[in-house]
Amino acid sequence: MATYTLPELPYDYAALEPVINPQIIELHHDKHHAAYVKGANDTLEQLEEARDKEAWGAINGLQKSLAFHLSGHILHSIYWHNMTGDGGGEPLAADGVGELADAITESFGSYAGFKSQLTKAAATTQGSGWGVLAYEPVSGKLIVEQVYDHQGNVGQGSVPILVFDAWEHAFYLQYKNQKVDFIEAMWQVVNWQDVAKRYAAAKERADVLLLAP
Repeated sequence: MATYTLPELPYDYAALEPVINPQIIELHHDKHHAAYVKGANDTLEQLEEARDKEAWGAINGLQKSLAFHLSGHILHSIYWHNMTGDGGGEPLAADGVGELADAITESFGSYAGFKSQLTKAAATTQGSGWGVLAYEPVSGKLIVEQVYDHQGNVGQGSVPILVFDAWEHAFYLQYKNQKVDFIEAMWQVVNWQDVAKRYAAAKERADVLLLAP
């Protein structure tokens, strides 16, 4: 039985127009995300076989493959829910996301400063990758991180709560090579309700990171 499964989209393919067209959503979810799920499951099977045979010649490649595909699956699973056709704007207390809005101001000085940093982080990933807003449990603050090729440039205990996909398959059919234009447009579909729920859940589980026995 497969360990990982492809989640269903929380909306139809056309729900994020005009920011993201239906063809991109369909290909991105049904082909690319599905490939990460299959890759993670296939790699787990190969690792099981390696354990059974005590054959570790390919261990480095298998571990990198697992990180690549599993990160792709996890980040995409967050990505779909981070977006809504009714989203965008600035998170406000009036919309029930005041705790998140306060945390952004505390961590980055202002919403404008946070928006600028995440936009630049996503748009300047070297090659393929992601811009990520994450809860960092040691400081109890929010941080912006970059993920390169689904590997890592992240704090080990941080929990992603808002992710911007900066891989070409996320935008090229519509935005061509204008990654910056895509990232700027993404702010119009951010689902702050979802981000706020993830922030609250991350804070509640912050004590599971054991820095000492």
